[in-house]
Amino acid sequence: MPLMKILLTGGAGFIGSHLVRQILDESDHEVVNLDKLTYAGDLASLRPVQHDPRYHFEKMDLGDAGAVGELVRRVRPDAVMHLAAESHVDRSIDGPGEFIRTNIMGTYHLLQAARAHWTSMVGESRRRFRFIHVSTDEVYGSLGPGEAAFTEARPYDPRSPYSASKAAADHLVRSWGVTYGLPVVVTNCTNNYGPYQFPEKLIPRVILCCLRNEPIPVYGTGESIRDWLHVSDHCHALRIVLEKGVPGRTYNVGAGCELRNIDLIKRLCAILGELVPLDVSKGGLRSYEDLITHVADRPGHDMRYAMDASRIRGELGWAPVETIDRGLRQTVRWYLENREWWQNLDRV
Repeated sequence: MPLMKILLTGGAGFIGSHLVRQILDESDHEVVNLDKLTYAGDLASLRPVQHDPRYHFEKMDLGDAGAVGELVRRVRPDAVMHLAAESHVDRSIDGPGEFIRTNIMGTYHLLQAARAHWTSMVGESRRRFRFIHVSTDEVYGSLGPGEAAFTEARPYDPRSPYSASKAAADHLVRSWGVTYGLPVVVTNCTNNYGPYQFPEKLIPRVILCCLRNEPIPVYGTGESIRDWLHVSDHCHALRIVLEKGVPGRTYNVGAGCELRNIDLIKRLCAILGELVPLDVSKGGLRSYEDLITHVADRPGHDMRYAMDASRIRGELGWAPVETIDRGLRQTVRWYLENREWWQNLDRV
């Protein structure tokens, strides 16, 4: 693939920082990271590449249309990979306004800037330009037990302010492709896990609760089912979509690894029990599972997500390589070995 200058939004977040590191480690591309540095954005996640001459950081709010437009004009990227988003469902329930502002209006501002830039391009660079929009499986709604996994043809049925804001952004991106010809590609991915994930998310939260001997909150009975994909596999999928994705196409990205939340939590407790044996003589705990505490379910909690990733597998040749057992163990070890990273974050 020809060398590219990639404008990547949200590059200080969990998935974005992994994607930045992976691109710089495994290619010769240049990356310009645009990030607002909200509570979930942390430049410490990018220390391994901060001195790479191919890496550039721009602190910026996508809500500032003028600044976004000026940056795109100055950078003149060969591609845009749009990952910046407010993404925590609980926070969207408590405060939906920021999700509307960032996920919808921020995407609109970026689309307008990318469209103006692309229109000014000529020749091969214009033909190769791509706008990759990274979205979520939650836009499709909730599946029942035994129901077929989400395909790209599934009608949208968002059920939280977060998923509704992402659905709106998806529609904007596709409409800029149809109406203006902007070469857009949309990806919808399932739940990610791995190193550097902010502690409000389920897997790191369970790990840290165990290490602190604090209650592990479980919504309802813990029967909700999610499809779990290691972040490195997701980032490889995004890079393949950048290289081979067809403009106007949508690609679902998933591992085909469905687990009930309660079963995932018990797996994590078992791994921690092996790596950090619990002192049963203190606190009256027999195992980390004793920390599991069932709490009132979240409003509108979707029961099940599952992705049919046959299109990206068949058309682009992508497939996940990380197994859930190896990936969870590697993730737990990372949090054990990188306590300084998560101890420096605000507790959630």
